[in-house]
Parts: sequence; C-alpha cells; structure tokens
Amino acid sequence: MARDATVDELAAAWADGGLVVDVREPDEYAAGHVPGARLMPLRTVPARCGELPADRPVFVICASGNRSRSAADWMTSRGIDAYSVTGGTLTWARAGRPIAAGAPERAA
Repeated sequence: MARDATVDELAAAWADGGLVVDVREPDEYAAGHVPGARLMPLRTVPARCGELPADRPVFVICASGNRSRSAADWMTSRGIDAYSVTGGTLTWARAGRPIAAGAPERAA
C-alpha cells in the first residue's frame, strides 16, 4: 500500500522539484492544478505507469484524495515510491498554495 503525504509534505517536496502526478480528468486539471503537475488520468495509470521513475518519490494528487489513493496503491505495487496526497487539490488550494490553470502541455 502507498503511504499518505500531507499537503505540507507535498509542498516541501514540490519546492525541491518533486514529481507530482495529477490523476484527475483533463477538464479538472485545466480548472486548477499544482504547478508543474503531470496529468495522468486515473484510467490511464496502468498503461502509463512505465513513464514514472522508480528511483524517486512520486506524489499523486486528485481532487480530494480518493483517486490518488487508488493510483498510488497501483504504482506502489509496481515498485514506484508513490505517496497519496491527503485532501488533494482542494486542500492544497485551501492552504493558499499556488494553483496553475490551463490544459497540460501534452495530451493525456
């Protein structure tokens, strides 16, 4: 099972260039996401998991923490050091953390 990370733990990792994977749908991502987060909708995680590094932590985020838990558990079972961000993007935004808007740089 994947471990949980708080928004504060994500913020510290993010400030150091940590990898954030957003598993929401493209329209949700476009409405507001952690700056620099890689879009990987939950339905695509099994097919795209090979794109993720096995040598550094991956912070998985969604809207509230449910989809990220599923994705992070799946990633962990494949050898990725994945953390599910508790409270998701909603908690990140409520904490006053930066939010970017717009479509991802490449299609999901």
